[in-house]
Amino acid sequence: MELNTLKRKTKNKKTAQVGRGGTRGKTSGRGTKGQNARAGRKKRPELRDIIKKMPKMRGRGKNSNLSIQSDYTVLNLETISQHYKAGETVNAGNLVSKKILKIYKGRAPKVKIVSGGEIGKINFSGVAVTATAKAKIEKAGGTIKA
Repeated sequence: MELNTLKRKTKNKKTAQVGRGGTRGKTSGRGTKGQNARAGRKKRPELRDIIKKMPKMRGRGKNSNLSIQSDYTVLNLETISQHYKAGETVNAGNLVSKKILKIYKGRAPKVKIVSGGEIGKINFSGVAVTATAKAKIEKAGGTIKA
């Protein structure tokens, strides 16, 4: 072992540079003058001002006049008589499988039958029916189950 071949176990620590030659001297990365350069600076976040100006949506929000209940999908008797034969049963599942209705949010929509057109002997179950449509269906020999 010779003195000229010895190496340190750990490197020298560098002292913090101060002043104009240092990495964090004079303004310390704050720029010059103004609110941002001051000690203990706290600027009011602009986003908070934007949020405070937004209208509050309490309760059911801006659509408070709309009904919570989902609307019925309206079908005429004529449409049903085109797709169903005599003796068949009409319900929401059948209407989806025959592609008369589409599934919405994972479930078959509510259906209401109105009295547009004529109909044969067709049975209905699990659908809402208007009074005039009910009269036409019963006159043709069909049945309606709730």
